[in-house]
Amino acid sequence: MDLRIDMPLVLLLLLPLFLYFGWTYFHERQRLKRSHIVVLTIRIVAAGCLVFALAGPYLLLPIKEEQIVYLVDRSASMNGTEDEMVQFIQESLQSKKEPQLAGIYSFSSTLQTEAILSKTLKEVPKLTEIKATDQTNIEQSLQLASGIIDPKKATRLVLLTDGNETKGDALEFATKLKGSNISVDIKPFSQPVVNDVSLKSFVSPQVAYVGEQQQLVTDIHATSAGQGELLLYENDELIHREAVELTEGTNVFTYKYAATAEGLVKYEAVVQVGQDAIFENNKLTSVTMVQSEPHLLIVNGYETASPIAAALGSQSIAYDVVAPKSLPNELSSYLQYNAIIFDNVPGHLVGEAKMSVIEQAVKNFGVGFTMVGGENSFGLGGYFKTPIETLLPVEMEIKGKEQLPSLGLVIVLDRSGSMQGSKLELAKEAAARSVEMLRDEDTLGFIAFDDRPWEIIETGPLNSKEEAVDTILSVTPGGGTEIYSSLAKAYENLADLKLQRKHIILLTDGQSQAGNYEDLIGEGKEEGITLSTVAIGQDADANLLEALSDMGSGRFYDVIDEQTIPSILSRETAMISRTYIEDNPFYPAIYNAAGWNSLFANGVPQMNAYIGTTAKQGATVVAESEKEDPVLAQWQYGLGKTFAFTSDSTGKWTGDWARWQNWGAFWQTLISQMLPSYNDVAYDVRLEADGSFMITDPTNEAAFLDIVAVNEAGEELETQLETISASQVRAVVQAEPGLIFFRIADEKQAIYQAGLSVPYSAEYELLPVNNQLIEELTQRTGGTVLKEPQDVFRDFTTKGADRQNIATWLLLASMLLFFIDITIRRFGWNFLTNAKKKEPLVEEKTIPEDTNVAQLLKGMKKRS
Repeated sequence: MDLRIDMPLVLLLLLPLFLYFGWTYFHERQRLKRSHIVVLTIRIVAAGCLVFALAGPYLLLPIKEEQIVYLVDRSASMNGTEDEMVQFIQESLQSKKEPQLAGIYSFSSTLQTEAILSKTLKEVPKLTEIKATDQTNIEQSLQLASGIIDPKKATRLVLLTDGNETKGDALEFATKLKGSNISVDIKPFSQPVVNDVSLKSFVSPQVAYVGEQQQLVTDIHATSAGQGELLLYENDELIHREAVELTEGTNVFTYKYAATAEGLVKYEAVVQVGQDAIFENNKLTSVTMVQSEPHLLIVNGYETASPIAAALGSQSIAYDVVAPKSLPNELSSYLQYNAIIFDNVPGHLVGEAKMSVIEQAVKNFGVGFTMVGGENSFGLGGYFKTPIETLLPVEMEIKGKEQLPSLGLVIVLDRSGSMQGSKLELAKEAAARSVEMLRDEDTLGFIAFDDRPWEIIETGPLNSKEEAVDTILSVTPGGGTEIYSSLAKAYENLADLKLQRKHIILLTDGQSQAGNYEDLIGEGKEEGITLSTVAIGQDADANLLEALSDMGSGRFYDVIDEQTIPSILSRETAMISRTYIEDNPFYPAIYNAAGWNSLFANGVPQMNAYIGTTAKQGATVVAESEKEDPVLAQWQYGLGKTFAFTSDSTGKWTGDWARWQNWGAFWQTLISQMLPSYNDVAYDVRLEADGSFMITDPTNEAAFLDIVAVNEAGEELETQLETISASQVRAVVQAEPGLIFFRIADEKQAIYQAGLSVPYSAEYELLPVNNQLIEELTQRTGGTVLKEPQDVFRDFTTKGADRQNIATWLLLASMLLFFIDITIRRFGWNFLTNAKKKEPLVEEKTIPEDTNVAQLLKGMKKRS
């Protein structure tokens, strides 16, 4: 037991107190009785207790129990050492003493439990699978482990690691353990020496021009001599394959290549060998800005040749024409274009993942975008509430401009076990979007089925969209698949309703039991009910579902990419709930818009039809129909300029416009308006050794730059900016290894694009044990570098202790003594001690009273 005081300086208050009481005693000592000395002593003790209480005294009571926590490094750099580490722990556990607790935890980028702290741990359990092994975060493992243990007990954290941390700072955290009951021991382990070939660097020019000879330089490191193969790619297409002789150590290879792609071009180097220890370090990427004339991407939704390409002619801007299904997934593939046109492209052939990437290209990199109308475009294309609708200057909804037909919609959704995961979640999201497209007076039903139908929303008027959406999103998976009874229930619910349009949408990923579908659908058609079907995945009975949609006069969708499900349901709902196509010939009204009016100097041609939309607030309407619907609208979305042309490109809807002498000039003007304004200033973007990016502005206006970082999937990355000087900004980006794209814009919104490669983690390098960190970490925490397993449970130099605060007891003692003091002063010493003895009773003598005469005589004697 040990007495400690938190604030010893408070004890200096005792000095004036003792001086005061000493002076009082000396001054009054002649008159002090024994009781006075006792009271003075009580006051001195009470005041002393009060001062000691204020000083924060406490007792340290020893705790016999001790804690040993094993922290096992299972990051990629420790591959091949797991059995050795388990053996070490197992042997060390044989030396565990009775009052000691032991626990085992694994870590890489995060910490996970293998065996909780207990006195009964004697065997090492089978280690659980650890997923993220691309980082070693020793600091976090120490921090989390220190939160698991009881801080009152003596604790030893035993690290089994190579000491090569790639995230965090263990030494910085070690300073926080100083003065605690925690020490850190380390047992070093390292990967067995094996043959490994790794790409240390891959460099391409930051800026180049089309046709210019570029040098692609690769630096390959080999642990031993041998043969390998070097492959180089441009935008994922192989441009060079070469057999290479590798010597032990560094090997540098240079390949000269004339760029053919334009814009931000991705180059990739891959080295392959027969036997290789780590495959993750065999690939690196680099990005080059290849400058050239503007380049346009036309996405053609027609089965025939692109009408827009024909209208532009061969002497116009360079362009590529692709089908919707051929659209790429990576952001880099879009950044090689300056503008994109969707010509009658149905949304379900694109998918929302690609739409999100295109939205990022427009918003953050200034790529222009135009949607052109047709029977598969805008609302009819299923773009309601998609990223494409977000970037366009128009909304897909037609808001209250005409009397629309009454509608009944029943969605029949497969909720069987096979739909579990993203399929069901996307299907529910799609159903929710369909509900949002309906009017309050429309009729809705929702049936979720497994081996029987579950009527989640009874078919009836849509009273509350919000409630219906919440109900749909709450559906959970489970059970088998039985389609017929659920479909029959949907037909039954719609049959007797007096509605102008009645439609069923069936979504499933499975097979169905037999049923008399022909009679069911035939009777439904007599009641005006139509049916569309969606086959999700390869296990669905596509033949049956296609036949059902044919019989039901609806549409069939064979879905491979689950991301397209929302667009499909949006399209279906749009087609049955709205009269989108306006097909009465008219002359569009042209408003004063820069760059357009000269085209219509000699008049405006007649137009046959367009798709109804609603212009967004802030959009500029260039051409408008007689019903005040936008025919041509534009606005700024982020850094990109976007357009909506609601008529088509074939001449079927555009009518006289397609025969107009300025038809080609119209498309040329549209494209020129879309093109971004690029910055002539070449900003220098470099990856620093600490993983941050340094951006240098030669105009010394770095503080005014707008900087955004985006990955290959089109996701905007969390970025922290720090202005270093007038010409430099540091960007700390949370990015995984791979390509990262920077969009840099000045105050005038002029854009500069740059792409850099974030190399693979240092986990995938063959590094020796970091002895410097191991030595310093153990020294700072009072631990040691372990050699033998039994050393883990050696005697602790510091013992655990339980802190017992005694300030409260001292305060209570002081209060009690003060009460005793007050009692003595109020009632006297004898009252407190009961020392006063009772006096004996004295018998009173009876004195006869004087008579009146006697009293008179006594009075006379006194006067005489």
